[in-house]
Amino acid sequence: MDVERLKDLIIKLLEDKKGEEILPIDLRKKVDFADYFLLCSAHSTKHAQGLADYVTLELEKIGIIPLSVEGMEQGNWIVLDFGSIVVHIFYEPIRRLYNLEELWLDLPQRRVKKMPQDQRDSLQSSSGEVLN
Repeated sequence: MDVERLKDLIIKLLEDKKGEEILPIDLRKKVDFADYFLLCSAHSTKHAQGLADYVTLELEKIGIIPLSVEGMEQGNWIVLDFGSIVVHIFYEPIRRLYNLEELWLDLPQRRVKKMPQDQRDSLQSSSGEVLN
């Protein structure tokens, strides 16, 4: 799956479970270790853990397995490394504390608006199969 479709699919999955303030940061012109950071806020540590579990399980259904997962035990800042995309799921006060957005301020940033349902449906069926 190309990186843009994977990014959109992960955003959809985060939205499915009420992830908040989702922000993709395009890294392609700055670093060589990833194409995107995806930042997401959760309203509690349990919510952050649930988001991370859901994204991981849904992507595993289509054969995409994270290279590493960090922070699941505490749930304050969970990092899911999918190679080209690194997902950062924060308990909201922790996100404000570390403020990764400011560290990458010179990069293009735009908050994600919720995808229209027809576009979301085209990314993944209920069985987890990615559709065209």
